[in-house]
Amino acid sequence: MYAAVAHFITEWNQEALSTQKVLDALTDESLQQRVSPEDRTLGEIAWHIVASTPGMLMEFGVKVKSSLNEADLPTSAREIAETFRSVSAETSEAISEQWTDQSLSETKNVFGMDLPRAVMLNMLNKHIIHHRGQMTVLMRQAGLKVPGVYGPSREEWSQMGMDANSL
Repeated sequence: MYAAVAHFITEWNQEALSTQKVLDALTDESLQQRVSPEDRTLGEIAWHIVASTPGMLMEFGVKVKSSLNEADLPTSAREIAETFRSVSAETSEAISEQWTDQSLSETKNVFGMDLPRAVMLNMLNKHIIHHRGQMTVLMRQAGLKVPGVYGPSREEWSQMGMDANSL
């Protein structure tokens, strides 16, 4: 949980940058990768991250310019990545302009639960982290190189001359 808006902004920007690296590594062809017929495709998960962020913010009571429809799934990986770049920046700006350190303890009923704003912000970060993890598995299945998030990926270890399997 966050005690200061600046702490959220710092963590959001770090997690959004990692998410951006993953989104930037997608290809148009990879967007169709799915783990099973019942589950979302890689493109659907990527677009869910992008489109649901403004929706979550609005649910939290934050005014944002962007309003995206999850049903309007782009066929371009670049469009998904570029839209997230805008959404991510707008998220930082909106929270820093509309909420204060003192307001983080204010509660609101969201998703059927009474939550302090600080918890809502934590949910927002965890949401992109959760789906980013799903994406990296599907990226491997699609034959893409996965960028390192909390450390080097297998390919990045290899580029450093190290055997990732021995670590």
